[in-house]
Amino acid sequence: MRILWTLPYLPWPTTSGGKTRQFHLLRNLAARGHRITLLVQSKSELDDDTRAALEPWLERLIVVPRRPLRSARTLLAIAFARPPMLASANGFSPQLQQQFEALLQEHWDVIQIEHSYSFQPFEAPLRRAGKSFIMTEHNVESGLGAASYHHFPDWARPFTRYDQWRYRHWEERVFRQTRQLIAVTEDDAKGLSRMTSRATSLVVNGVDCDYYAKVCPDRYSRRLLFIGNYEYGPNLDAMEWALDHIMPKVWAIDPMVRLTIGGYALPHDWPQRWGDPRIDWLGFVPDLRTVQNEAAIFFAPLREGGGSKLKVLEAMAAGLAVVTTEQGVSGLKVVNGTHYLGCEDAHGLALLLVEALAQPPRLAKIGDAARAYVRQYHDWSVSAAQLEGIYAQVHQQEDTHACA
Repeated sequence: MRILWTLPYLPWPTTSGGKTRQFHLLRNLAARGHRITLLVQSKSELDDDTRAALEPWLERLIVVPRRPLRSARTLLAIAFARPPMLASANGFSPQLQQQFEALLQEHWDVIQIEHSYSFQPFEAPLRRAGKSFIMTEHNVESGLGAASYHHFPDWARPFTRYDQWRYRHWEERVFRQTRQLIAVTEDDAKGLSRMTSRATSLVVNGVDCDYYAKVCPDRYSRRLLFIGNYEYGPNLDAMEWALDHIMPKVWAIDPMVRLTIGGYALPHDWPQRWGDPRIDWLGFVPDLRTVQNEAAIFFAPLREGGGSKLKVLEAMAAGLAVVTTEQGVSGLKVVNGTHYLGCEDAHGLALLLVEALAQPPRLAKIGDAARAYVRQYHDWSVSAAQLEGIYAQVHQQEDTHACA
């Protein structure tokens, strides 16, 4: 199939869950013979490394620069336009709209749009051309609440409530126009189906199981690991909660436990804010296997967010035992005590960590069960097959409609 795929970010380097998902789905679909043109609106420039990573899988890569977040156009749109804040920041781009309109003059078997917040520049061209499209919604954005407005001060709460109201209306407007709507978890699919009164498809988040297959965690190391993208509010909240309320309780029982914290956009002031020498601070880690081999547990004390967590799936694929919350395993069909260890309060998580670190054989058993689960249900080949099936179904329906 010829596929026109749009994204509001370059999917390389894979510094976030969304970028990781996009890169691997594009790669898997291209490997299955589909011809993909990728249209990206990006806040970062297309460098040689990114071009080299993406172009082998694409028929064409077209990148349109996104205007600065604090531009007058963006600020005015956020304050006064009908789309909500996130959609306004990614919308109202004449250059992107013109490029998309030109591409619509070609024949496409599938038009794939990611995220409702990216939709504003595409709405009018699609309507004028009479083209149908598929949309993947990674989270129900209007329901994320604190996760979306993490950096806002308390005095801005009236605006955040207003913006959530705008987003509910925006979602209803966008989703009504889709030929097929796709979610990444069953819970989100059910929620979107209630919102739209029609079926929502599912394409699960995945992981490159072969890539992590040879990782051998050091279950005797007494080292915890967390990796995240700190542009995402729930990851900031998770580590602040861990460092303020959980780790002090852990160290009061076992002062030899170490914690490695890494990932993209790690706040510069954190090493000074939490200066404990038992914390190892890393930036972006290109190859997670290097740090997974040194850890005993992947610790993900997430309290906010949505979708299924790629960092948790990657840890499970590496055979790491995961200690987390219900939010940390949202969207996964895993069992507490079998595939992971979970608790919801700081004291309980601290005890769980200390007890687990003292039982390396138990860590091995949980890690092995999680690795088997992920390989069966969440390899990227599974996700790509699900998406390919949706494409085929929609394409067949359109052919039948055309013949009629």
